[in-house]
Amino acid sequence: MDDYKASKEAFVSGMTGSTVFHVNVISGVALSSIALHSALRSRVQAFGSAYFLAEFVILAMPLLLSMTLFAEAPGALSLLLLVPMLVLLLLPPLERGTPLPAEGRDEPTSPTGRSRAETPPIHSSQSLNPLPALTTYRAHMMLMTILCILAVDFPVFPRILAKCETYGVSLMDIGVGSFVFSQGVVSAIPIIKDISYLQAPILPKLKTISRKMIPIIVLGIVRVVLVKGTEYPEHVTEYGVHWNFFLTLALLPIIEVLLHPVILHIPVALLGLWIGVLHQFALSSGGMKDFLLNASRSNIIFANKEGLISLLGYVSIHILGLSLGTIILPPSPSFFRKQQHQLLDGPSSHRPSKLDPSAPRQNAKIVIELFSYSVVWWMLLAFVRLGLEVSRRMANISYVLWVAAYNTSFILGYILLDMVFFPTRTLKIRDPTDPSGKRLLIEEKGPKSSAPALLEAINKNAFILFLLSNVATGLINLNIQTMFVGDMKAMCVLCAYSMGMCGFAWLCGRKRLWKM
Repeated sequence: MDDYKASKEAFVSGMTGSTVFHVNVISGVALSSIALHSALRSRVQAFGSAYFLAEFVILAMPLLLSMTLFAEAPGALSLLLLVPMLVLLLLPPLERGTPLPAEGRDEPTSPTGRSRAETPPIHSSQSLNPLPALTTYRAHMMLMTILCILAVDFPVFPRILAKCETYGVSLMDIGVGSFVFSQGVVSAIPIIKDISYLQAPILPKLKTISRKMIPIIVLGIVRVVLVKGTEYPEHVTEYGVHWNFFLTLALLPIIEVLLHPVILHIPVALLGLWIGVLHQFALSSGGMKDFLLNASRSNIIFANKEGLISLLGYVSIHILGLSLGTIILPPSPSFFRKQQHQLLDGPSSHRPSKLDPSAPRQNAKIVIELFSYSVVWWMLLAFVRLGLEVSRRMANISYVLWVAAYNTSFILGYILLDMVFFPTRTLKIRDPTDPSGKRLLIEEKGPKSSAPALLEAINKNAFILFLLSNVATGLINLNIQTMFVGDMKAMCVLCAYSMGMCGFAWLCGRKRLWKM
């Protein structure tokens, strides 16, 4: 057992990774699968009903194949998905009815009938319109993570896609950062709904968020106990001897709350970038890099040096995700900036606020802003990499910029696919119930977009699935010597595992099992 444990640890250690382009092409398979799924939904009437097997084959299997049998040629796999999609585009889109302007006028979550007059509409509670592209992105990211954590234990998963030892880029390296970035995106929701939350007293917020994070901290501790107790193979240089990803995830929302007074006054993206630069300064000039690479694990702090030192880099990624959330979740990319200015200027008795977070989204403006941020992040990454290679282990500035560029670009891709296959247009019409004729209603016309049923189910119970996949991965590894399994047998195990995870999500898709 000890010999196998040592061999298994060596099997996942010392990796130098692949290239950014290779990782992007593999990840592009996810966009291709969504393109095919969207073409089917928008052109084929029979596909309107959700069928688990069809969703699994179109949305999950391509991801598994992209990181295993097609890992050396992911572009060919994307082509196999895009050819039928292009054929389907020859068919006319299905005619779908759109609600009348009067429908949903009093419904806060309806995308139509948003009043924008001289006085703001009155809502019982502020709400945001759903963003299917975000659901798709988060679910696909989670599905990729679930598949990777088991697939990496088999030789069918190329070593160049496994986590790099110190420097390098790989599919699993971007997965960790994307998980954090995604958490940052959705953490913008309470701030957009009520900007005054940033001004609320810190201590009550800390107590509330800490209570929510306690279960995750407990899970992190339980994982340490189980790994040590079962002598499960572990890669110490990932986070340290006792630290793990659960502990990092639990601390990030708490640190974000501490930064609320700063977030109120400066652009969120700039704050995230500053934190990344500060972290890099500590690594390069503060001796943290030498400490991480050379210090012996002589005490509990030194034993967990990777988890502790990389934490600030993950804070930077989380805040950059929060910045993106303030762009894509509200009605317009400038919405949050206007909220900031209104809050700082104080209440005005002369000009009441017109900001309504439940108004229809201005997708064209959001796309332009996302494209601009993507270009900036990729250019900064190219410049920084001239003298500093990417390191997930340190979460250095190159890694932060890579995660930001990658996730911004792919979220942009999902939004564009929604706009192409389910186009909508925004109209301003006069409210017939207003005698003055000055009140306008904003109405969205066009087919209503929604995330695929399987991805909606995965997103609803994402964290439960992440826990379940960790348990399943552990059980499989305790019963099978995975590093000696042939490719065909490995694919059978991985297909059964992925179908089991997706099947569980599908069966539980109607209810949220754990609300964070």
